[in-house]
Amino acid sequence: MRYFKVKKRVAMVSAGLVCCLALEAPLTVCASEGTSVLQTAGVASLFETTHTTEEYKEFAQQAQGASWGYTNIGIANVESGNLNVREAPSTDSKMVGKMPKNSACEVLEMMDGWAHITSGEVEGYVSTEFLFTGPDAKLAANDLVRTVVLVNTDGLNVRDEANTESAVLTQVPKGEELEYVETLEGWIKVSIDGEEAYVSAEYVTVEQRLDTAITMTELLYGQGVSDVRVELVEYAKQFLGNPYVWGGTSLTKGADCSGFVLSVFKKFGVSLSHHSGSQAKEGVKISASDLKPGDLVFYANSSGTINHVAIYIGGGKVIHASSPTTGIKISNYNYRTVVRCVRVLQD
Repeated sequence: MRYFKVKKRVAMVSAGLVCCLALEAPLTVCASEGTSVLQTAGVASLFETTHTTEEYKEFAQQAQGASWGYTNIGIANVESGNLNVREAPSTDSKMVGKMPKNSACEVLEMMDGWAHITSGEVEGYVSTEFLFTGPDAKLAANDLVRTVVLVNTDGLNVRDEANTESAVLTQVPKGEELEYVETLEGWIKVSIDGEEAYVSAEYVTVEQRLDTAITMTELLYGQGVSDVRVELVEYAKQFLGNPYVWGGTSLTKGADCSGFVLSVFKKFGVSLSHHSGSQAKEGVKISASDLKPGDLVFYANSSGTINHVAIYIGGGKVIHASSPTTGIKISNYNYRTVVRCVRVLQD
């Protein structure tokens, strides 16, 4: 439903922005560190009230300048799945990355139905048929931008309560992102895989960010990986970006962490419980150094009880149904403390 909401707003407001921009020479596009787009100039204020010429110009300037570090922002406009990023502007060209639904990119050039883009560590070409650009992209981005907590130190303690005497839920390495909830005195309340917790404000930075593309390197497999493992991981990645639903097992309409794992493995004839703690006992325990694509990685709460599971996909990455905010996503396998690794596929 979110997709259709964005599309409707974009269509309405774009017309208003065109009118605004027509009032004078084109405005210079600027990068910004998280300025909101049209916070006081939504559809109602543009079309239901009367403004002066100067006010319309100001609304247009706001939309031009608010791009979260992007000069010419683009947003992947796909119903589901990912937008393929190719090495050259052709559907026959090698794929170099994937832009998940609603992720952002810098548009370098437009040509014959293709856009030359950069997104995260990916540079290549995407079809403009599936890309919001210009005012459409900025209005979409305004709805899609996320407030995140960026970890600035190794082994950051994530605690159950906002004090140093509280139990440590997990530890998070430098460079990881946590979901932001709210700012407290000296502490930041975060969500990690749907569980609320606290981190010291001294060791993190709160930023606004848009999702970016996934490199093909992040999706590669090591040597000696069996066909069934490759097929299982490829199958799991089809559902990247789909929703998280507690208690769910649908790969398209919504699943929780263990429901996602259950349904992926069911496709390959493996029956698992719908509970992460039970799944941790339904295979052979292995060390993290022995992980292969298709193995399971488990995480626990502050009492040591396993409460989350992910599928290892190779390259130090896992795919998992994380939370209602992020849905099914790819993370570093050690984005939080790993407590158990299990091999279910015996090949």
